Amino acid sequence: MAYECCWFNPERNPLDCPNIEEGEEYLYASPRKRFVEKCIDCDAFERDMCRLPNDDPFSSIIKILREEYRDQKSHLISLSSFLSSKSREIKFLHELSVVLQTSMELDEVLSVAMTAITSGKGFGMNRAFLLMTDREREYLVGHIGVGPKNYEEAWQIWDDVDRSNFSLKELSRDFFKSKISLEKAKFQDVLEKLTVSRKDENHIFNRALKERRPILVENAFTNPEVDPKIAEALGVGRFLIMPLISRNRSIGILLADNFVTNKQISPRDMESLQTFAFPVAFAIERASLYERLQVEVEKKTRMNQQLQEQQDLIVRMEKMAVVGKVTSSIAHSIRNPLVAIGGYARSLLKSDNLEKKKEYLEFILNEARHLDEVLGEVISYSDTVYPIMDWWDVNQLAIALVGDMKDELADMGVTAEFCFSPDMPQAWLDYKQISYCLKTIINHILQSQPTATRIELKTWVDGGRIILCVSDNGISISSEMKTALITPFMETEAMGSGVGLPLCRMILERHGSAFTIEDRSDGGTSYSIILENKRGE
Repeated sequence: MAYECCWFNPERNPLDCPNIEEGEEYLYASPRKRFVEKCIDCDAFERDMCRLPNDDPFSSIIKILREEYRDQKSHLISLSSFLSSKSREIKFLHELSVVLQTSMELDEVLSVAMTAITSGKGFGMNRAFLLMTDREREYLVGHIGVGPKNYEEAWQIWDDVDRSNFSLKELSRDFFKSKISLEKAKFQDVLEKLTVSRKDENHIFNRALKERRPILVENAFTNPEVDPKIAEALGVGRFLIMPLISRNRSIGILLADNFVTNKQISPRDMESLQTFAFPVAFAIERASLYERLQVEVEKKTRMNQQLQEQQDLIVRMEKMAVVGKVTSSIAHSIRNPLVAIGGYARSLLKSDNLEKKKEYLEFILNEARHLDEVLGEVISYSDTVYPIMDWWDVNQLAIALVGDMKDELADMGVTAEFCFSPDMPQAWLDYKQISYCLKTIINHILQSQPTATRIELKTWVDGGRIILCVSDNGISISSEMKTALITPFMETEAMGSGVGLPLCRMILERHGSAFTIEDRSDGGTSYSIILENKRGE
């Protein structure tokens, strides 16, 4: 029997094989590979098999093996195609997931998701609608729709996509930048009709969320499970409901259909979309939370700004109140000398007695000096607004000041004694202001304690504080007088009013320090300046 197929005849020239095409020359040198890849399907081999004698025991066996091989080969080709498709799908889902995980803005996430569902380079559905659970979790609210609204628009969109040749990522970016607002507006009427209450447990949308599975709706216009209003709003008889669930939280649902092409939604389409729905739900939840967080941050920022403005206003009002108190105190301090000066000046005009005139002139001079001191205190107050802080030795400050006042002390017959603690640390203070406070205290003692013959200046460290204390051996003063001495424009019968000591208290408060007035156990009064031994902010 003469065989037609070249593999049966080793002497036949393999170049005569009509099935070997360009690029497959390697089969000439390998009869086995040539048989598996070409001869099994060769018409000549088929005819050779048919001409085998029926009583040949190998005839039926070869036919069975040939058919089984062809079936397995077809199955392998199908599996290879399936694996290739799945590989592309996994790569596609991975790229989408990366984009979704790096997007924080809700509209950007939705642009990626909806473009992937409706693009031919994605899942290829004609339209998609997203319904999201509202903040109170009472309604599923239509949020966005994507796709054509009629056949003419569909062909226009698909033609534009084909001509642009954008990748899926580029399509979603273009959609986010220029089309998302238009799509929301275009489907606004449909989205409003799709909104449903979460309390309606029998509604097919809520059932998909409750059962946590996709539902493929068939014959929507006559399906008893579908609300006729929903079918009418969508205008299509077949659509897919895909629940979006992140952990145990219901985010919303996706609706997808092929209302233009009427293409069937296969189980494989449902499986792919369900796989895609998990990262979409998580990305939407994260973006929504981020959006809410941004709103709260902006709200807190505005509240903090308003609070800061209120605090600034309070500080300004407090400053104005202090200015008012100081102004009132100045008025009290100036009014009495002016009245006295005016009275004595009028008496001078009427009196012919020279001795009396001299007495009046001395009184006028003293009162004028008093007014000058008040003005000096006012000027000192203006200096307290911007203190010049540095490290200073408190002991040296006290010695220098008493040295400057030696004439005043001598005129009043008062001696000064020092009792300083050795190894005193330096204090963070404004030298000019603390000197003013110390001078004001000593002047107050000289003016209000005519029986005092001695003052003592003492320093020591108490924990983290430096104490500078000035004491006199005059008479003790009442609690009312102590309060009046450090309160602007309060006046006592014994000591009158002034701005000196109240100003000292304000200066020290600006330093973060304190000022106290206490009785001495052996008579007299102690005035203490308490400085914090640390650098202020």
